[in-house]
Amino acid sequence: MTTTPELPTMITTPITTLLGIRHPILLAPMGDTAGGRLAAAVSAAGGLGLIGGGYADPDWLTTELAAAGDACVGVGFITFALDQRPGALRLALDTHPPAIQLSFGDPRPYADDIHNSGALLICQVQTSEEIAHAVAAGADVIIAQGQDAGGHGRPDRGTMGLIPSVVDMVAPLPVVAAGGIADGRGLAAALMLGAAGITMGTRFLASTAALSSPAEAAALVAARSGDTVRTSVFDVVRGPAWPAGHDGRVVRNRLTDEWNDRHDLIDAERMFRTAAADDYAVRPLWAGEGLDLIDGIGSPEAIVLGIVAEAAQLIMSSGQLIAADVGAVDAGGGVRPRVAKVSEPRRVPS
Repeated sequence: MTTTPELPTMITTPITTLLGIRHPILLAPMGDTAGGRLAAAVSAAGGLGLIGGGYADPDWLTTELAAAGDACVGVGFITFALDQRPGALRLALDTHPPAIQLSFGDPRPYADDIHNSGALLICQVQTSEEIAHAVAAGADVIIAQGQDAGGHGRPDRGTMGLIPSVVDMVAPLPVVAAGGIADGRGLAAALMLGAAGITMGTRFLASTAALSSPAEAAALVAARSGDTVRTSVFDVVRGPAWPAGHDGRVVRNRLTDEWNDRHDLIDAERMFRTAAADDYAVRPLWAGEGLDLIDGIGSPEAIVLGIVAEAAQLIMSSGQLIAADVGAVDAGGGVRPRVAKVSEPRRVPS
């Protein structure tokens, strides 16, 4: 008898339908590390990979767009950097991406060009002002980033409290959860909070397709969530300057311990400039609070499929905890429709 392979479990949400993807998982467009190869691998696994356009360096972006080949990948930009290099957006749009993500700035000046190209506009938000700008820009997807996230952001609100608040504010727009999510439990929790999917950065840094060096990936696996701190020291010593109210979450090291609360950074700048590229006792190792959940370096496909399978199992088993199969009850006593539909693995006909 011939054994037939199993197709992976599917979780269908408004995000999978809108983006035409199999799984509600997005790659966070991390500058310098979310390159074309990683974005292509995440998309091939059934999620949506986004190249980290970051500070809109056209040469780097050209290289990574080429590395993605014919894969269906999006591109993400730091919006205030795009303000200085608007030509990078056209460079991305010329490849006909399914989506462009804008973070940290006003997306409205770029919305028409993005939509006229046929791409969807994904806006990352943390504050009510950013939410208002995203909605006014006609965002198709909202990413709500909690302060649990690695890299840059605002230190204001944690992921758990932020997600349902944003979901209620922007309904019926689909919301994607970001910040400290690294396994299937995080995906299941995000769906229960009303999100339609998740985006992950740190988890994909510890993958075989990231541009991170072997030393960086190994350091991520070795670090724990309690090792991270929020700091602006690296923006001071290396630039560029970030808007007021923003800092970054990194794995603490000698530089953060010695200089984080000091204003005279001359020695810190010298220490940073003379450190080797992989000297993470001085260099920044951007990472979120999901570090405890990362136990090894895996392929993007294994990461995506493992997270979806774990989340699906949790969602299906949750029925054992309640007496009736009902949706969430709203404040008026009504029943909200479920946002996720789980399809169990099925065998491919031989």
